[in-house]
Amino acid sequence: MTYKGIVRKGVVVLDGKTDIPDGTAVRVEPTEDRPLMDLVRVAKGFPDDPDWPTDGAAEHDHYLYGAPKQNR
Repeated sequence: MTYKGIVRKGVVVLDGKTDIPDGTAVRVEPTEDRPLMDLVRVAKGFPDDPDWPTDGAAEHDHYLYGAPKQNR
């Protein structure tokens, strides 16, 4: 059975009266599409690559476009 509701102050509030007993384990899934979060979940499963630079975020212009490094 599926119930609908919203989150208020971090607590799921179901619409209407339910017959779910206290202490019952449930699964909550957002109903709106969140493709970026799906990508993040997938990317977390990627293995680390020891050949990738550790300063990639700070020096992205260098690695993407060949600009001189800013933080030597």
